[in-house]
Amino acid sequence: MVTVSVPPTSADEVVDLVSTLIRFDTSNTGDPATTKGEADCAQWVGDRLREVGYTCEYLEAGAPGRGNLFARLPGADPDRGALLIHGHLDVVPAEPADWSVHPFSGAVKDGYVWGRGAVDMKDMVGMMIAVARHFKRHGIVPPRDLVFAFVSDEEHGGTYGAQWLVDNRPDLFEGVTEAIGEVGGFSLTVPRRDGGQRRLYLIETAEKGLAWMRLTARGRAGHGSMVHDDNAVTEVAEAVARLGRHQFPLVLTEPVEQFLAAISEETGYQFDLGSPDLDGTIAKLGGIARIIGATLRDTANPTMLKAGYKANVIPATAEAVLDCRVLPGRRAAFEREVDELIGPNVVRSWERDLPSYETSFDGDLVDQMNASLLALDPEARTVPYMMSGGTDAKSFQRLGIRCFGFAPLRLPADLDFASLFHGVDERVPVDALEFGAKVLEHFLTNC
Repeated sequence: MVTVSVPPTSADEVVDLVSTLIRFDTSNTGDPATTKGEADCAQWVGDRLREVGYTCEYLEAGAPGRGNLFARLPGADPDRGALLIHGHLDVVPAEPADWSVHPFSGAVKDGYVWGRGAVDMKDMVGMMIAVARHFKRHGIVPPRDLVFAFVSDEEHGGTYGAQWLVDNRPDLFEGVTEAIGEVGGFSLTVPRRDGGQRRLYLIETAEKGLAWMRLTARGRAGHGSMVHDDNAVTEVAEAVARLGRHQFPLVLTEPVEQFLAAISEETGYQFDLGSPDLDGTIAKLGGIARIIGATLRDTANPTMLKAGYKANVIPATAEAVLDCRVLPGRRAAFEREVDELIGPNVVRSWERDLPSYETSFDGDLVDQMNASLLALDPEARTVPYMMSGGTDAKSFQRLGIRCFGFAPLRLPADLDFASLFHGVDERVPVDALEFGAKVLEHFLTNC
C-alpha cells in the first residue's frame, strides 16, 4: 500500500502557526531599549515563507531589532493594482500574574489559542502565513500581485514600522492600490426581529484619528506648608478633570450611519441621536458597544500624570497625557473645544499625531469580501463600521492605498470579543481561526 503525503491546507496549519507566533514575546513598551522580539519573530516568519519558495526582504526600520518582512507573490494580471495584506508582529505588554495562562505560552486548550496577540493581531498574521504557504505549495496564481507585509511597532504608532517603511522604502509598495489588515471581518451576532439570530461581519472602512496630547502647566515653586495660589499641579489637575468628564458632541459619520442602519434593519432597534437612552440602546449590542459608542463622538481620556519630586515641595511644572481619538472631519472643532476646556494657563502639545481614515463601502474588493464570507457562511451579512482605535492603515493611506480591516473570524455569539483587545486572558477560538484561514484563502484566490 502506497501512502501519499498530502501537503497541509491553510486551515490545517493556522492553529500551530498562531500558537508559535504567540510564543515570541514581542512586547512593545514604547521604548526601543526595552522593546524586544520583533526581529526574531520576523526572521521566523521569513523562514516559513522561504521554506516553500518565497523570496523575502528583511528590514530593520530605524533602530536595531525592529524587524519587518516583505514577500510578494506575482499575480496573473501584472497590469492590475497589487493588494497589500499587512499584519503587525508587536503586541502590548502583559503581566503574567494577572492571567490564567502564561500570556506568551500560546496554549491551545478549551477550544481556544491563548496568549498576548491572539486577537491583536497574531491571529491574522498566522492566517497570512498559512495562506501564503498554501498558494506556493499548490502553485496557485492569484488574479493580482499579493504583497505580504509583516511589520513592527504598530502598537506605538508605527515609527519603526509602517511609518518608516512608507517614508524610506516606498518601493516595497510599488503598484499597490488596496490593502487589508486588522480589526475587521469578525462576526457580531445580533437578535432578529423574528426571534432568531443573524451573524453580521463587520468590515472596517474608517478609523478615528489618534492624537496623544501632553498638557503642561507652569507655576511658582515653593514650600508645601505655605499658602500658594500659583500651583502647577492644581492647574493641570483641573484641566485634566474638565477634559476627562467632558462629553464631546454626537456626530453621525457615514460608516457609523450605515452600520446603525443595518443593525436597526435586523433587530428593530432605533438609534435616535436625540434620545436620552441612546447609550442604553447601543449597550444592547454587547461588548462591541464600547467601540460603537466611541465612534459617535470624539474622546479625550486622561492616561498619565507627572508632577513633583518631594512631598513638601510645590513643583514648578506639572504634566498630563491624554489619549485623544478624533472623528474624520472634526479635528479643528475638537482643538477649539479642548482649548476652551484647558484654559489659558495650560499648554498642549502633540506627542503622537496620526490622521483619521475613511473610505467607502463599495467596489470589487468589498464584493469579494462579501462573496468569500458567504461561501463559508451562507447566512452572513457584511456591514461597514468605524474603528475607535487605529491601525497601520493610517500610514499606508499616505501612498494612496485604499485600506480595509478584513481579518475574518466567525465568533461564538456570547464571546465579548472587544474586551480581548489588550485585555487579560486574550484568546481566539480554534474554529474561528480555521474558518478565517479558509475565507482568506477564498478571498485572495478571487480578489
